[in-house]
Formats: sequence, C-alpha cells, structure tokens
Amino acid sequence: MSDVTIHAPTSAKPSPFSARSLSPYFFILPAVAVMFAGLVYPVIQSFYLAFFDWRIGTDMDDAPFVGMENFVRMLTDEGVRESLWVTMRFGFWTITIEMFLGVSLALLLEKPIRGASIFRTIFILPLMVSPVVVGLIWRYLFDARIGWINYYLGYLGIEPQVWLGDADLAFFAMVFTDIWQWTPFIFIIVIAGLQALPSEVMEASKIDGANWWQHILFVKLPMIKSILIIALLLRLIDVFRALEVMFIMTGGGPGRATEVLSLHIYNRAFTTQQLGYASAIAVLLIVIVSLLSLAILKMGNPMKDKADI
Repeated sequence: MSDVTIHAPTSAKPSPFSARSLSPYFFILPAVAVMFAGLVYPVIQSFYLAFFDWRIGTDMDDAPFVGMENFVRMLTDEGVRESLWVTMRFGFWTITIEMFLGVSLALLLEKPIRGASIFRTIFILPLMVSPVVVGLIWRYLFDARIGWINYYLGYLGIEPQVWLGDADLAFFAMVFTDIWQWTPFIFIIVIAGLQALPSEVMEASKIDGANWWQHILFVKLPMIKSILIIALLLRLIDVFRALEVMFIMTGGGPGRATEVLSLHIYNRAFTTQQLGYASAIAVLLIVIVSLLSLAILKMGNPMKDKADI
C-alpha cells in the first residue's frame, strides 16, 4: 500500500491593493465625495473667507487679507453676544419642553389603545411642513389684527396682543412655534425605542413588583438612554442652524429679541454684505456646536450603551 501525503490548505493572504481588497472603498466613494462637496468643502471655505474683508459684488481675488481682524472684531461685537444669548435661551426652552412632551407622550401612547394611530398621524403632520410654510402659517396666526389667536382669546375676555411686535411675546411665539413643529420628532424617536425594548426585561420587572413609576424611571428610561442622547444631540444642532422660521415670522425683531446666531450671520452676510466677517461668525458657530456635541457624547456615549445592551 503506497503512502499518501496530505497537504494542509494554504491560506493565501490577498494583496491590500488587489481589486477584491479595494472594492469596498469603491462602493463608499460616491458617499464620501458627496459629503466632502456638501459638508467638508463649505466648512473649509468658511475658514478661508474669515481671513478676508470680502463684500458682495467685489471680486474675491481683490479682497484684502485682514488676518485675525474679523475674529477680534467678533469678540467685541455686541450683536454677536446678543444673538448668541438669544440662541442659548431659545435652545434651553425649546429643547427642554420638547424632550419632556415628546417622552411623556411616547410613554402614554406606546401601548395600542383606541384612536392612538389616528392621533400619531395627526401629531406628526408638522414634521411634514417645510420651515418656510411653518413661518408663514404662524406669522398669520400671531398677527395682531387678523390672526386667529387674538380672535379666540377675545372669547376669553383677553385683550388683543401684539405678539410679534413685543420683545417678550415675540420670543414666546418663536418658542411655541418650534415646540409645535419639533415635539413630534422627539415623540417618533422615543416611541420607536420603547417599542424595540425586549419584552423579557419588561415582564421581569413586573414580576419583581415594580410599579408604574419605577417601571419607567428605573427600567424604560435607562434602557433608551442612547435614544434620548441622540434626540437631544439632533435637536441641539437644529436649534443652532434654525433660520427660516425666525426670518419669516419676525426677521429677528423687534430689535434683536428673536435674532438667533444663524440669522445674525445671514444679516451680516447679505444685508450688510460683509461675507468675510459673517464667515468668522460662522466659524464661531461651528466651534460652539462641536464643543456642545462632544460634551453631550462625553456624558453618555450612545454607541457604548448600545454595546452594553
């Protein structure tokens, strides 16, 4: 009987530059190109323009280089400080109320009850309306002469209010409008997270004797912590880039009562035609949003929590 030699299978390691190794990169190349053109390039261009005194109608090649002058001017600009304060107040009130209402409604309506599907459909309608239309609708409703709000308040014996002509009332109107439009966004995200929770954990907490509040505070909310952090982060970014609704409803007025930072940048760029200076303020906006986003992610890394689950 002849001896038979068995050779172990050889595992040929593919070259890192072979077509097989490079093929995944070709698939993501279009997405990377779109992100670079729509996200990275504008940011780089804003940084570049911030060092020039460029005005609309002039050739960029002739714009004088001013170095850090725009950034120094920005630090002493009262308009920047006021618009940043308006943005912080606007973000605090809108995000706080939207998170509370969105989470509360999601907890109440997560179980199938009669009429819940109809309510959800109607409730998310504001999300389907463009910010321009939202601004036009609520500008009309808050109008002091022909608006429906003053009309129905008259039935309660309340005098007509100049909603968009008073600093405090205009700010309240902006906060109310943002809550009306974006609370459904929080609701949709949270209710999707609640319905994805494992039923075994819910049943175990009931067997352990947890009441309704303990069930929510110590089981459900901790398990959807990553969902809440993502919702908070997305709303924070939206607040800092909000522009259309304020521009249409109040134009930032009266005075600067509703001029958020993004609207201040718009006015600097296209009203006073200081594109270089507006770019410097836009750089400040990017830095603030980046730092706040990093702080939120540092407090609760959603990907880490997901891995723990």
